[in-house]
Amino acid sequence: MTKNREFIIAPKVPRGQLAKFLTEIEKEGIKIVNVDPSALKGLKTRLATIYTSQNADYVIVDKVTKMKGKKIGMKFKVLSNADIENILHVAKTGLDFVVVEVKDWKIIPLENIIAKLHKIHTKIFAIANSPEEVRKMFSILEIGVDGVIFSTSSLNEVKESLVYLGTKNFDLKPAKILEIKEVGNGERVCVDTASMLGRGEGMLIGSRSNFLFLVHNESVGSSFTSPRPFRVNAGAVHCYTLSPDGTTKYLSELETGSEVLVTDSHGRARRATVGRSKIESRPMLMIKAQIENEIGGIIAQNAETIRFVRPNGHLVSVTHLKRGDVVLAYSKPATGRHFGMEVDDEYIIEK
Repeated sequence: MTKNREFIIAPKVPRGQLAKFLTEIEKEGIKIVNVDPSALKGLKTRLATIYTSQNADYVIVDKVTKMKGKKIGMKFKVLSNADIENILHVAKTGLDFVVVEVKDWKIIPLENIIAKLHKIHTKIFAIANSPEEVRKMFSILEIGVDGVIFSTSSLNEVKESLVYLGTKNFDLKPAKILEIKEVGNGERVCVDTASMLGRGEGMLIGSRSNFLFLVHNESVGSSFTSPRPFRVNAGAVHCYTLSPDGTTKYLSELETGSEVLVTDSHGRARRATVGRSKIESRPMLMIKAQIENEIGGIIAQNAETIRFVRPNGHLVSVTHLKRGDVVLAYSKPATGRHFGMEVDDEYIIEK
């Protein structure tokens, strides 16, 4: 998502769950919500609001009027070209933004609205009802709308949308290698994506869902293999990786059409589609590492083309790893998982 575009959440949760939901989405980097400002009373929050109330930061009005210190906009339903012309006419009278709802065919009407309003500096906020629609709204005409109001009750859908928009980040930390051990043959998974992966990019992989190593793609190659910049030789079949919606998947579950997270050495994540998954028996290495109080491991193929990423961005093959070396990984306190979804307050120990 480009600079200055707004991702606005319209919560569809019961009133009793609203405060918790707002707190959670703020943690994910959301800055504006489509709720009555009174719903934020008592919360320690920096969330801005867009609503019909004059107490909102972005006030949705029925007629054009100025309010000191407020952004003023109107909501429109688009059913025909006449509606688009009306939006342009009203916007020119002094609106800061318009909220656009297109019931049926969304692409062409929004293309026309973007083309007409792009030069008069009135922001266009479109209504979306799924992560896929969010992604689509921001990419129309390559310019995209200025903001999306996304109606959802799911924190995972918020996370998924942030990944689609390129705004999801992971706090990668230095992990100190504790142990390296040959463990014989096992089945490893090569993940061939439908995307070209760049230097520093790979997938987060691990034997525990809360401790994942950044395994680099095969864009480098070796003296015996050609570069395959679409491929991550990820690890053993039991290992976890992350999906765009925040759930985990076993590597053994990945197949053509699955979606995975690709993460770079700065922790920036984007989605990629799996084109093919190859499971083959190969000699394997067990690698353990530590970040603060968390210890995690991975079982990966014992081959020089499997590389981790050092904190300085340099790559290191697993065949050259030594105890005491430091590589990038992601860790957080352990939580329970049920079919890949996090379960709060569930007791769990993974070893």
